[in-house]
Amino acid sequence: MDKEFLEHGLNHNRRKFLSRLSLGVGSVALGSLLIPDLFSGKKEAEESLMRALPHFAPKAKRIIYLFQNGAPSQLETFDYKPQLIKSFGQELPESIRMGQRLTGMTAGQDSFPLVGSYFEFNQYGQSRAWISSLFPHLSAVVDDLCIVKSMHTEAINHDPALTFFQTGAQVGNRPSMGSWLSYGLGSENENLPAFCVLLSRGKGNGQGVYSKLWSSGFLDARHQGVQFSNSEDPVLYLSDAEGISKDQRRRMLDQLAAMNDLSYQEFNDPQITTKVQQYEMAFRMQTAVPEITDVSKEPDAVVKLYGPDCLVPGTYAANCLLARKLSENGVRFVQLYHQGWDTHDNLPNQMIGQAKDVDQASAALITDLKQRGLLDETLVIWGGEFGRTNYCQGKIAPENYGRDHHPRAFSIFMAGGGVKSGMVYGETDDFGYNIQENPVHVHDFQATVMHLMGIDHEKLIYKHLGRRYRLTDVHGKVVNDLIA
Repeated sequence: MDKEFLEHGLNHNRRKFLSRLSLGVGSVALGSLLIPDLFSGKKEAEESLMRALPHFAPKAKRIIYLFQNGAPSQLETFDYKPQLIKSFGQELPESIRMGQRLTGMTAGQDSFPLVGSYFEFNQYGQSRAWISSLFPHLSAVVDDLCIVKSMHTEAINHDPALTFFQTGAQVGNRPSMGSWLSYGLGSENENLPAFCVLLSRGKGNGQGVYSKLWSSGFLDARHQGVQFSNSEDPVLYLSDAEGISKDQRRRMLDQLAAMNDLSYQEFNDPQITTKVQQYEMAFRMQTAVPEITDVSKEPDAVVKLYGPDCLVPGTYAANCLLARKLSENGVRFVQLYHQGWDTHDNLPNQMIGQAKDVDQASAALITDLKQRGLLDETLVIWGGEFGRTNYCQGKIAPENYGRDHHPRAFSIFMAGGGVKSGMVYGETDDFGYNIQENPVHVHDFQATVMHLMGIDHEKLIYKHLGRRYRLTDVHGKVVNDLIA
């Protein structure tokens, strides 16, 4: 009886009154520009307002994450190791390996012959950073890049490593980075989601990409990433059903909101209003999405910059261009996944195709953002889930070899958004196997990214099943050396 009385009182307090008032004004009150629930009167909305105020002045307003799914080899991209070329075919010294675990794909090999890059490296820009000949366009913007050569992770296989990068854990059912930022900062555009996902696939061996990577986990469903498609409908099921007019859709949503308000009054379940918010967002996106995804009006100079593939929906180039358009329209976090980097064999041939797919468009995105005055407030991230071994997997030849997974040392780069430009951070040993200076763990990377967005990674938390969670779990430190 006491419990029932208490719940009755809670359902008719100030917050409940404001909630009912907001729904009575109409569906427009379901969202403000920053906090969709701002006027709902719920405790969660009031807490959201406080979360949406950054902990400190942000360096970046939004993120474009160019995830290279499958793990591109650092030894063929940004970590030049001439010693490996000289040591071709020689055995990996045990003093270098130090008993570190290997995957089941190479643990049974009798030999671990070293193999250097088939591709030449040169130094570019004022930073004199070494970049592979595979990336002539990225070489041209090297002074805009912050290359980190000392990333490391615990995960040794693709799915847990990819999940770890995106969610801070190797298991599922955790919110992704984009969901955390949506939860912490809200949206900049009421007509677009805070978190969007774009998929593409290259010519090489691909690894699966699963929806758990952009899941909201235990956060409200409105923080989940919205996947775009290369079909006639850029966002599936966004268009009205045949025979349903815009006015009819509007009236249906208003009636649905009213019915859900009755349910909310009875059960006080925040998922009810969350669902209404999703319906409303879909309605508003019907106008915004077709305009943003239409690249036919892009000037010839932009098409030339990204390359002709940017006019082909679903390609990496097209997704890079779309990422720019989404970002400049206020989407907080744009996540690209480009598959095809899993080079266990025939690495030189596979990487030629993969690099050709991504090089021009990646550099174009940075240049395009810079020309529009957006790079300083947009953090661009490029990299995979781990690195590749310095020894050969399978048969070895100078022009045909493979590399296994290597979590102990690999490279990524960032640009814009408050990171130092023209910088190379961290170093590996002469064999590219172990980190020699300035290691950066995945959790450190996540903490640094959140810091650039104005968020203290130790303060953005969510209580679930009696435990307080955060993206970096109980780890992570901000790498201040990377911040401008």
